[in-house]
Amino acid sequence: MNFYFAPMEGITGHIYRRAFHKYFPVPDKYFTPFISPDGNKILRNKEKRDVLPENNAGMQVVPQIITNRADYFLMAAEYLKSEYGYTEVNLNLGCPSGTVVTKGKGSGFLSRLNELERFFDEVFETCSLEVSVKTRVGRNDAEDWEEILALFAKFPIKELTVHPRIQKDFYKGQVRMETFAYAYEKWERPLCYNGDIFTKENYEKLTARFPELQSVMLGRGLLSDPYLIGRLRGEVLPDEKTRRETIRAFHEQLMTEYGAVLSCDRDLLYKMKELWFYLLDSFLDSEKVRKQIRKCEKLSEYKTVVENLFFESNLI
Repeated sequence: MNFYFAPMEGITGHIYRRAFHKYFPVPDKYFTPFISPDGNKILRNKEKRDVLPENNAGMQVVPQIITNRADYFLMAAEYLKSEYGYTEVNLNLGCPSGTVVTKGKGSGFLSRLNELERFFDEVFETCSLEVSVKTRVGRNDAEDWEEILALFAKFPIKELTVHPRIQKDFYKGQVRMETFAYAYEKWERPLCYNGDIFTKENYEKLTARFPELQSVMLGRGLLSDPYLIGRLRGEVLPDEKTRRETIRAFHEQLMTEYGAVLSCDRDLLYKMKELWFYLLDSFLDSEKVRKQIRKCEKLSEYKTVVENLFFESNLI
């Protein structure tokens, strides 16, 4: 099984990826938070830093692009190849954000299939890189999935990652597993599953139903439990004390590297609060600490709360 780290906007940039890669079981691929090219700039400075090879040393990284303009997609893809040596790019057809969807991008593109077909016609006619796709199963109605998948099948998509929710679901409710089952039955090229894999039991249930599945993309589950890939691979994990010390070292590296690029302590504080929204799920009896971190208004207060967490709390 291949394990991929999903792109998480605002979280899994190159600083996070490097620290994760250093301390925890390593994914087979990382996908970058999406690049959004426009007519003025192919890549913004932040996006350039995120894809620089020296910022991703030793990792298999695939840049993700979000756009509904084939010319913008092609400009970004060819730039990533010529400047940085990338050979694969990923098209985001899954983002459910309202600001993205109203522009007809991300999962919003799935309600414009005629436009999407023209987009693919132009991209696959001229793009010199391999193109993979990450998608939801529709914008407003999962009944559209058969038509969407039939459209995808017309084009040489390298790999299709399916998050079996529609845009309006966001991340709530049960995944629509029957829509993934349809893709598993019909899709004849590499297929990847994404959605609600938080535990080994979730994974074993998935692979029991889809025994020939080749790849799984992990997002929120991996942010919550950085050892999740090791668990799914059946690796013998370090003891609880060692894992806690490793998470502490990971946290310290993030604090140092984010602190070097962010403009003030307040920005760093809110960046680190975002980390604990997920990572506290690895700790026992963490709700009290979650509230304490949420209430922190100064970086010094935050450091005290987190230091006490590592000293007093155990991992699940």
